[in-house]
Amino acid sequence: MAAPRLLADVGGTNARFAWQAAAGATIEDQITLPCADHESLEAAILAYLGRIDRPRPRVCAIAIANPVHGDRIQMTNHHWSFSIDALQRSLRLERLRVLNDFTALALALPGLAPEQLVQVGGGQAMPGTAIGLLGPGTGLGVSGLLPDGRGGWLPLQGEGGHVSLAATTPREQAVVGFLSERHGHASAERAISGMGLVDIHRALCLADGVPPPEGWEAAQVSQAALSGQDARCAEALAMMCAFLGSVAGNLALTLGAKGGIYIGGGIVPRLGDWFLGSPFRARFEAKGRFQPYLAGIPVWVINASQSPALAGAAVALERD
Repeated sequence: MAAPRLLADVGGTNARFAWQAAAGATIEDQITLPCADHESLEAAILAYLGRIDRPRPRVCAIAIANPVHGDRIQMTNHHWSFSIDALQRSLRLERLRVLNDFTALALALPGLAPEQLVQVGGGQAMPGTAIGLLGPGTGLGVSGLLPDGRGGWLPLQGEGGHVSLAATTPREQAVVGFLSERHGHASAERAISGMGLVDIHRALCLADGVPPPEGWEAAQVSQAALSGQDARCAEALAMMCAFLGSVAGNLALTLGAKGGIYIGGGIVPRLGDWFLGSPFRARFEAKGRFQPYLAGIPVWVINASQSPALAGAAVALERD
């Protein structure tokens, strides 16, 4: 019997929901709800279900921007906290699968269509080899796929966004110093994310003896950079892309990702053609003796109208 499904992709800023009639059916009724508008994940789910005219779901998969270990989830970049078992009982679900959002996105990669991807340098992917995935949004997600030797894939579940950030120029050293002083640890996520862009800009202002603007968010910094209105904002955005290139290159080397690197998240797709001219690709390849190794690895920006992590969440239900 077909079991209606609720699919969710929960980030630190927005929660995206969709409904699916059964395994393999079209993913429908996608709605994005701001996390800040709802007291809890359960409240957001109930709000979503109240807006669609569909049979109540019997199974659910939630891709969430957080480590998933055990029953208790406490979001890193938002205040929502919940018990998986209690949420399943409260929503009267026969099955509830909770997984990291970038693990879910990794599961969706083999199903992406060419028109959903924009290539940023490199050559052709090598079939049957590892694939890397990362992307900045509210935080920095990192995952990937490893071939299982039987024609399928094993998704990675890790927290690569929290690796230590390395600087390669004096300006970057000033930024990393600022991040270390401000947060105690200058992780990749502290620079390569929405709040990271704001902090980079603030650090550059302080380094130049200029009072940083108060109350600015990432959208204001990126808009001023893309419009050419503010050189320091443009430097901040370029530096974030350079840091992203360095971390993506590290991931490619670590995994041996001859199958390519994919960039997801909410920030890079919005940069459009500007990203193609950013320092990203040069820094991706800037690994000394291994520059030729990286030069052939393709990088794709995921540019899809529907959250691919929702499709990945559906795949996760089929793998259980």
